[in-house]
Amino acid sequence: MAAVLLPPYSPFSAVSLLSALFVAVGFILLKRRPEKRNVKYRVMLRALFPRWLYRNASFKADVMFFLFNTLAFAALFGWAMFSATYISTTVSATLTDYLGARAGIDWNGFAGKSIATLAIFLAYELAYWLNHYLSHHVPLLWEFHKVHHTAEVLSPLTNFRVHPVYSIVFGNILAVFVGTTDGVLHYLNFGTPFGAGAGGNLVAIAFVWVVGHLQHSHLWIAVTGPLGRVIISPAHHQIHHSNNPTHFNKNFGSSLAIWDWMFGTLHIPNRDRESLTFGVGSATPDHDHTVVGGMLTPFAMAWRRLRADP
Repeated sequence: MAAVLLPPYSPFSAVSLLSALFVAVGFILLKRRPEKRNVKYRVMLRALFPRWLYRNASFKADVMFFLFNTLAFAALFGWAMFSATYISTTVSATLTDYLGARAGIDWNGFAGKSIATLAIFLAYELAYWLNHYLSHHVPLLWEFHKVHHTAEVLSPLTNFRVHPVYSIVFGNILAVFVGTTDGVLHYLNFGTPFGAGAGGNLVAIAFVWVVGHLQHSHLWIAVTGPLGRVIISPAHHQIHHSNNPTHFNKNFGSSLAIWDWMFGTLHIPNRDRESLTFGVGSATPDHDHTVVGGMLTPFAMAWRRLRADP
């Protein structure tokens, strides 16, 4: 758990959570009229941490998923990162064998590192979008991803409401996209992406610190207009969780909306809060709000699908 909460590059680091808290406080203050921006701390606490949210069975299940997936984090993702390194090395070596070494080209300065940072970030975002898209459109994969969508309230801990099978599939897709991109960058002698030495990517970390944790929250923070085609705001992702059929299969991106815009799956939110309910459409069975039910039910449903196929 310390490996998740302590390193600043971790997607769920304590520092990034604190940053998200400051963003949330600033948003609440800016939404209020100027004469009402002096808010008592108790009022602010109720706005940030409403009792209805943290007393909900869905949130309590998120806590248990957080504990389970935190303990399993290294086992699920450690080998996937090795796979990305292996793919990167293989791609670089293959390009060298067929095209020759790129001797004399030096991109290790600020410009080269900036391009490499952006390229890896875009590769990550495309891998995330593709995995997310497949998880909604391939029935077998949906059974495992559906665990995440059984959440009936959203909090930052909902990030951990995921099935290990979903995580493993994502890890492999991510390894292919990021590893291939990194291999090409290495062959072209681009510099090391900013943040890579700490185990992350500077642009991805910045997105997490500013909006990442708030995407699973009760705060309606909407990016609209032209910028709404570029950035996945918290409201974008809350629409993705909506059980309104109008919102199904929309907003698959992690931080960027460009892939959704490009592939026709973008739904830009309204500036004012929309009335949304979350979940999988029908009444969520009680066992879907338990780790055991969330882990075992998808296997049973996937097996039914396999047996039903001719």
